[in-house]
This record gives sequence, structure tokens and C-alpha cells, in this order.
Amino acid sequence: MTSPDIRLIAVDMDGTLLDASGRIPDGLWRLLPRLRERGIAFAPASGRQLATLQQQFATAPGELDYIAENGAYVMRDGVEVSSDAVAPEFAATVIDRVRRLDRLDLGLVVCGKRSAYIERADDAFHAEADKYYAKLEIVEDLTVVDDQILKLAIFDFAIAEHSVAPEMLDLRRTHQVVVSGQHWVDIMNSGVNKGRALGRLQEAMGIGPEQTMAFGDYLNDLELLQQAHWSYAMAEAHPDVAAVARYRAPSHTEAGVLTVIEEFLAR
Repeated sequence: MTSPDIRLIAVDMDGTLLDASGRIPDGLWRLLPRLRERGIAFAPASGRQLATLQQQFATAPGELDYIAENGAYVMRDGVEVSSDAVAPEFAATVIDRVRRLDRLDLGLVVCGKRSAYIERADDAFHAEADKYYAKLEIVEDLTVVDDQILKLAIFDFAIAEHSVAPEMLDLRRTHQVVVSGQHWVDIMNSGVNKGRALGRLQEAMGIGPEQTMAFGDYLNDLELLQQAHWSYAMAEAHPDVAAVARYRAPSHTEAGVLTVIEEFLAR
């Protein structure tokens, strides 16, 4: 069987690449040079900010490509491919809405190009935001943040899909609202998603979906998998994600992404 001409591998982080402890599996560091030798780009694709991803992959050989902020910020070889900022007026309405939902236990992260910003500063929420934002500032008023806002990320201490997400569904008339994790809902400009970002990365590389492998597990990975012919849902993937993927990968707790890539390289 002829090995497919893969030029790009895009990988979600939480529940996909990261292990049960939330760490990058050690085996990836041995794989990355081999991918580079084969001319295959590796792109973390995450709701995390660019600075966080760059910090996590600081020891990688050479420059990686990045799909950050659920597709709102795309970088290739250290150069911006695309970014998509929301209007400050819209951001202010979301901030006000979250503040008014005081019956729910919520925290809001305003995700800018330079940094992420929070005004809720208690230890419980700060610890959750700190996991995903290497650059994080506490401010008195999120509505006066002076930065290009790529995304508004709501953390819900309950299950976001059933708690805060329904409160935001009407925003889908004009903007993208996606449940990006068990406790997170991300709000971005309409059409912004990992799949559209992957398409822009493919355009920058001059390749197509048939030369792309992608891995994901949750609802914010749907479009990512649809943009890649070699699409893999993780063993514990959300049912909607498993339904759109062409293939299945072993669990992230068993380094399933690495297993699939190793099998491909051995062909």
C-alpha cells in the first residue's frame, strides 16, 4: 500500500495530544525531528493562546506552525498567517452579559493578541485560567482592555454545555459560539474555527486536505477534522466528533496520536 503524501499534521491538545496529567508525551520530542526530516509540518491546534503553545513547545526542533485561540490566530514559521479580532463593542456586550449571570459560577477571559485578561481574581478561577494562558493579566475592568480581542472564553465551574452555553446560543446569529471543553465556551467572530484556520495554513503551504492529518476529541475540533482527509477522533471523543472523523485513534492516555503517527512513518 502506498503511503499517503502527508505534509501537515494538526493536533488538538487537551484530550488528544496531552496525557492524563495534561503533559506532552515524551515520545513526541523523538517524533518531531523525524517529521521534519520527511518535510511534514506539525501544528498544535488549540483554544489556548499562542504564547502558551509556544511555551509548551519551546524545546521543539525548529519553528512549529500554530493554530491558536480556536482558529482566531494562525502562525507559520514565526509569521502571522491570519488573525480575526472581534469588535470592541461586541466584546463589551459579552462582558456585560457574563457579569449579569451571577446565578452561575463563571469566569471570563478576554483573549487579546498581546495577552489574556481577567477581572475575577480569586484563586479557584485564576488557577483554571492560568492553565491555558501563559500571558495573563488581572485588570479592574475588562471593557477597557487596550488590545485586539481574538476571543472571549467563559469558564463555567458547572458543565458548560448544559449551564452557560444555552445562555449564549442567541449570539450564534452573528458570532461563533463553541463549547471547547467540559467547562469552557468560546465566543469569536462568525466563521472562526480550527477548520477555517487549518484551511488558511494549507493555503499558505500550497497543500490540500488529502495531504493533511488531524486529530481531535471535542466539539471545537469538528471543523478541524472536516478539513483533513486523514481525520482521527480519539477513543473517548465526543459522539459528534467521532461521527465526522474517518478514523479512530487510541486514547490520549495511551499516547494515541503518537501511535498513529508512528504507524504512518513506518509505512
